[in-house]
Amino acid sequence: MSEERQVKATAPKTLCFHCGSECHDLKICNEEKYFCCEGCKLVYEILDTNGFCKYYDLNEHPGLSQKFSVWREKYSFLELPEVRNVLLRFSDGKQSHVHLYLPQIHCSSCLWLLEQVHKLNPGIVYSRVHFTDKKIHIVFDEAKTSLRKVVELLTTLGYEPQLDVHAGDAAKGITNSRHRIIKLGIAGFCFANIMMLSLPEYFSGGSIAETALGKMFTLVILLLSLPVFFYCAAEFFIGAWKGIKAKYINIDLPIAIAILLTFGRSLYEMQADFGNGYMDSMAGIVFFMLVGRFVQESSNRALSFDRHYKSFFPIAVMTYRENEIVPVPIEKLKINDIIYIHNHEIVPADGELIYGEAELDYSFVTGESIKVMAKHGEKVFAGARQTGAQIRLKVLKPVEQSYLTSLWNRHFQSKNDGSHEIDRIGKNFTIIVLFLAAVAAVYWYQQSRPDLMWNAMTTILIVACPCALLLASNYTNGQVLKILAKNKLYIRHSDVLEAITKVKHIVFDKTGTLTEGSMHQVEFIGARMSREQAHRVYSLARQSTHPLSMAIYKHGNITNPIDVQHFKQLEGKGIEAWINDHHLKMGSAEFTGSNEAQTELGTSIHICEDGKNLGYFLVRQIYRAQLKPMFDKLQSKYDLSVISGDQDHDRTYLSKMLNKSEQLKFKYSPHDKLEYIQNLQQQQQQTLMIGDGLNDAGALKQSDVGFAVTENKNNFSPACDGILDGVSFDKIPQLLKFVTDGRRVIMVVFIYSFLYNIVGSYFALRGQLSPVIAAILMPASSISIILLTGLLTQFYARRRGLGEA
Repeated sequence: MSEERQVKATAPKTLCFHCGSECHDLKICNEEKYFCCEGCKLVYEILDTNGFCKYYDLNEHPGLSQKFSVWREKYSFLELPEVRNVLLRFSDGKQSHVHLYLPQIHCSSCLWLLEQVHKLNPGIVYSRVHFTDKKIHIVFDEAKTSLRKVVELLTTLGYEPQLDVHAGDAAKGITNSRHRIIKLGIAGFCFANIMMLSLPEYFSGGSIAETALGKMFTLVILLLSLPVFFYCAAEFFIGAWKGIKAKYINIDLPIAIAILLTFGRSLYEMQADFGNGYMDSMAGIVFFMLVGRFVQESSNRALSFDRHYKSFFPIAVMTYRENEIVPVPIEKLKINDIIYIHNHEIVPADGELIYGEAELDYSFVTGESIKVMAKHGEKVFAGARQTGAQIRLKVLKPVEQSYLTSLWNRHFQSKNDGSHEIDRIGKNFTIIVLFLAAVAAVYWYQQSRPDLMWNAMTTILIVACPCALLLASNYTNGQVLKILAKNKLYIRHSDVLEAITKVKHIVFDKTGTLTEGSMHQVEFIGARMSREQAHRVYSLARQSTHPLSMAIYKHGNITNPIDVQHFKQLEGKGIEAWINDHHLKMGSAEFTGSNEAQTELGTSIHICEDGKNLGYFLVRQIYRAQLKPMFDKLQSKYDLSVISGDQDHDRTYLSKMLNKSEQLKFKYSPHDKLEYIQNLQQQQQQTLMIGDGLNDAGALKQSDVGFAVTENKNNFSPACDGILDGVSFDKIPQLLKFVTDGRRVIMVVFIYSFLYNIVGSYFALRGQLSPVIAAILMPASSISIILLTGLLTQFYARRRGLGEA
């Protein structure tokens, strides 16, 4: 019997192939693979059947235990319409979008599996994981699956969503912050009191004359250290253990080892009656590590909040306020506001259709360009683009700028969200740190210096950390985006900054970009129109957001435009509609069938009613001030071009601005503009296209970087990478230089952080740092990087005349 027990005691443990837990019952197996429960076996079989065993190649035992699987009927409430309406971001009856928070996401295997769930459920059209936020964005087909089935699938795979129909992202952030502050408070209180109780031992040279008093101090110190070790430091142990279970070395491991070594050594010295040990060092390590993480998380949260809720998003929508129609920034829209959406404009907030015929293109949301008709009283979702005549909506929900930004970035963000790079750097750095700790321990042990051995081994585990290196890029990019937004240039994603630094050629569209969007001289040339004809013409002009069409509408100064039917807008040609049984066209001579020759400078917009030419509007566009100085500054670094769909009447003027005429391209259709960008790229020239997003959407999308210029209007183009307010147009040279400055800041901060780690590691390996000092240096490194980044970005911002963040 004793031999049998010995065999059992020495036999190696069998670990679950899926989650890594110990298998107590070896009967649960599949092809010599053992599982701890039927749930883990079921998940493996699902993945194996669908050819997903690569999931197990990325990390060993990457799955989550299924021993405590949930009751399936738990999610029956997701079939209730009122619950679905709260959780779904979009639904048109065919396709629905949902964002779910999955706290179980922890490694690259999770990322890979969750982005393949569409192969496990054919009803799932698309899935994208935001690794750092632990969120997944899922698009599913309502005819093939449901929200309940999607959630049940995720739960079966071990990723049970955290559903809360009342609390939003901000509430989750507040809760996490509150927990962090509670831990900080407990760790700080215990650390301060342990330090105070340790002072008599320090001042007495290591012994207290009153033995009873000394033992009481030791007992109190031990009691104070327990909540620090078991509660405040728990996140480091949990993080390290998750890494070990997944056979992955993360940055929590060396910190956990340092805390464990210090606590264990202190317990040994206390029970051996050698003194109070190093409980003050242990508490100090935990407290200052938590301080460092709190500072990092607070900085990231502040930047994220600024980005999603406070940053300038230069889109305005025409709104009925106080008996007049005025442009209102989208972040200031309120529930029940009446907003006017023109042809090709994006709907910025969920609303109810109260006027007009809604011909909606949801490609910005769904990726499919299918026209959807909405009737009076029906709901229109944010992100839809109106393709017909003007409509009016009553706002149902406040604008979610973060949602619009996520839609904008849907086809742009890198799939790994930066997580693989962080994992790779963190893993390699941690292996080096553990190796150095072992070398230091062996060296000082051979030198018969156990005191220096403990110090060197503990402090190198604390002071050397890749967190600061990783913080440099993220925080600098966040500061740069914030300052650009303050100067009214809103960039969709930090990855765009890198692309901007590589630009060699800048292409400008003319109309609405180089010209003032709201300042034109308009003159009608032709036979005098009747009052009714003029009313119809100006009513047609009102339907389009093109700068020339808007100039004509303002010139007409009508107060009660007529409703239009069957409105159409043809890019680069013109617009047409039926008004009171009359067919009107407005646009180029070719589009309207006009043969009238233009003899004066300006742009001609021809008018045709029921096949009869009425004449044309001559629109003289006013160029922006400071155009010549801006071109001069840009030409020192970039090649410049101007492309336009207009006639070449302004060639002489623009030639003087550019000092060359060969880069001026006129009579270019939207397709010609696209081909021009492609030709530049074939010549290995990284291009920045700057237009108004109307007749140049294809060129904006094709270019390496695209900016859409806007002026108190809703001409947001999903194809662009940045939105620039017209008032900051003359700042383009400074803005581009500042982006390059941001790359310099990252390099400087990275070098500083690297040197900081080298110097700290040098003194740690020599045993010249105490654990408490090492723990102070760790958050000091993060804080100093945040301060250095802030100071350098502010310096460059002031140097470029962009002010402060």
